[in-house]
Amino acid sequence: MGLSGLSPQDQSMFVRRCIALLGVLSVMLVPGVAHARPAAPSLDWGPCTGLESQQDLRCASLRLPVDWSAPDGETFDLAVARRTARQPSQRAGTLVFGPGGPGDSGVNRVRRADRFSDEQLDRFDIVSFDPRTVGGSDAPDCAPDPGGPPIVLRDQADFDQQIARNRAFWERCRSTSAVFDHAGTDSTVQDLDALRRALGLRDLTFHGSSYGTLLGQQYAERYPGRVRAVVLESVFDHSLSLEGFVRTQALALQDSFDEFVAWCERTGCAPDIRATWRSIVERSGGAFEIASLPAVYLALPDWPGFAQAIKDLDAGGSQPLTIPRPAAGAFCADFPVPVRDHREYRHLMRVAAQAGPDIRYGSGALAIATCLGWPQPVANPPHRLRVHTRTPLLLLNARHDPRTGHEWAANVAAQLGRSGRLVTYEGWGHGTYQRNACTIATVDRYLIDLTVPVRGSSCAA
Repeated sequence: MGLSGLSPQDQSMFVRRCIALLGVLSVMLVPGVAHARPAAPSLDWGPCTGLESQQDLRCASLRLPVDWSAPDGETFDLAVARRTARQPSQRAGTLVFGPGGPGDSGVNRVRRADRFSDEQLDRFDIVSFDPRTVGGSDAPDCAPDPGGPPIVLRDQADFDQQIARNRAFWERCRSTSAVFDHAGTDSTVQDLDALRRALGLRDLTFHGSSYGTLLGQQYAERYPGRVRAVVLESVFDHSLSLEGFVRTQALALQDSFDEFVAWCERTGCAPDIRATWRSIVERSGGAFEIASLPAVYLALPDWPGFAQAIKDLDAGGSQPLTIPRPAAGAFCADFPVPVRDHREYRHLMRVAAQAGPDIRYGSGALAIATCLGWPQPVANPPHRLRVHTRTPLLLLNARHDPRTGHEWAANVAAQLGRSGRLVTYEGWGHGTYQRNACTIATVDRYLIDLTVPVRGSSCAA
């Protein structure tokens, strides 16, 4: 029906309603009004402190929410660094590097540029960041009290003291860092996606190392449609129970120790090195600082250096190495330690000793001591992955890795199914990308050309 059949008053009312309806439709349909995406965070690039002369290196801060569940609340600055491609005409895109630890600085990785192949440096803008509570990203100003119980807790009194010591330490940390209680990988995943948007990237090209592989896994799980390529180098398995973690860590370190002993026997580096090592550990009273030396030397791997350290210790010398602790705010939010008393703790230490008779504790004792007393349940609890990406994630792991054992990589690959592809470096040590031409080419061809290796691929030692 037209307007001619309506009275002038009804015609006027009809026109006013149409104008109002058109106004509503215009709000619904015009971008940037009612249904606009939030503005992408911005990066204001400038010289990096102390390296102002390096024109291809730039640093910035990215303002992000402290708590992603309250995006309009308190904010902090995420420290970011970028090294531009050396061959701009051959540029393949932007590669974001995920640092390990937890506690490593991605900004320092980009500043040093020692973690990337020549082809990566030529063809990618390389970007990384300091994760929450690390370096320039609201790191807390705190330190544990000196003294306190040993890493390996001897009795219930040690156990209770460690909990009290941890909680006092965390309270000092949270008083100087707004993100201390929001530093788990689930929060860093959202930081990473905000960084992707700030860089103007439609999808993400990512290389995570060691603990940084957990970030890559959980990013692909949360944002599968935003993944171009993800490398997981030296793979962390976040699906394990606490006992499973303790057991597999000890197994991996014992395996690398056995490989060292076999080398020593072949080369005649020392007579009966295994018996000598056990004697040293016994004389130290099972001190964690001594028992953990294999984890340091075998991660490199530096077999001659470890053999010399054993000789020096056997002759009455000391060990100068310090054992780095993981960043508590990040690690403990991902790593549940529901240990109620020393009896349960002692059971876990027995599990480690059975799996690794020569190395005693693995890294489990340090992990438990770091997070004992953290509120349960944790913010980002372990779980099996559910990832479905267009391009399979590339996993690269040494056969004999003392920190992230091959068993972890195989387990994560099984969880990923068709969305994962494991390549094994048939050698030793932690961190495999730059081991030889094969490992470098495997990663670079995947990241640059999206060439996915065939199943069962490996690189010789």
